[in-house]
Amino acid sequence: MYSGSCLCGAVQFEIKGQINHIVHCHCSQCRKAQGSSFATNGIVNSPDFNILSGKEQLTGYESTPGQTKYFCKICGSPIISKTAAKPDQVRIRLGTIISDIKERPVAHIFTTSKANWEEITGDIPQYESYEPGR
Repeated sequence: MYSGSCLCGAVQFEIKGQINHIVHCHCSQCRKAQGSSFATNGIVNSPDFNILSGKEQLTGYESTPGQTKYFCKICGSPIISKTAAKPDQVRIRLGTIISDIKERPVAHIFTTSKANWEEITGDIPQYESYEPGR
């Protein structure tokens, strides 16, 4: 089980299952939403994600048709995103998780959109769009 929160602590959540498909996304939308060179996201089964407190502090923004990003309206921390076509999944921003994460990133994605000042290093595979199989 994992626990997490936004920066100000108003939104508290738990994850009862594992985190799948952890990726470092370098697309311009993730960079803008995160305010950094990339966002690290993972997929959680919707029934495994539970908001413990602060649900009323979440607000959403439909960044593309059918995809809504949710963040704390007090501190602005991005927490999750949901895609209408995949109601059984929640995409979580891993930086909001307090617990040690045992799963590891599997890819850097949308690397052709990366920040020009970012150098990707390490052995994790890099892809111009989504990782194979997604």
